[in-house]
Amino acid sequence: MIPLNSSVVSGVALSKIDGEVKMLLMKRVKGGFWCHVAGSIEEGETGIGAIIREFKEETQIEVSNLYNAQFLEQFYEASVNVIQLIPVFVVMCPPEQKVTLNEEHTEFKWCRLEEALELAPFPNQHAVFKHVWSYFVEKPVNALYQVNVG
Repeated sequence: MIPLNSSVVSGVALSKIDGEVKMLLMKRVKGGFWCHVAGSIEEGETGIGAIIREFKEETQIEVSNLYNAQFLEQFYEASVNVIQLIPVFVVMCPPEQKVTLNEEHTEFKWCRLEEALELAPFPNQHAVFKHVWSYFVEKPVNALYQVNVG
């Protein structure tokens, strides 16, 4: 049997950079690959609380405009024999959002969709980015997806 793990959250930040909407990717120290924000849900924490904390820890972005992306990342993690089910969030940032990375990442880049797809190595990342772009950039954002961070 392969156990399921749902103790991780992830999020894609969007900001208008130089007049164009872009998504934030960061290069991880561990593995050296490009990714979006993700992290574990701590004891007593909700998924919403976890993604807000992870954005602050990894990027110093204060989350105030949060959406449920209506998407689950899912993949088999062979090293621990677990199927990961990860809810995805979207953070709508103000224009020209500043980023300050923590020690988990070496660099960041605000990307158009095509660039994000070139940088990110995993098919599930591509699925996340395409979904987010379709529902949060190309179309008006559905107010039903907004999450109260209050």
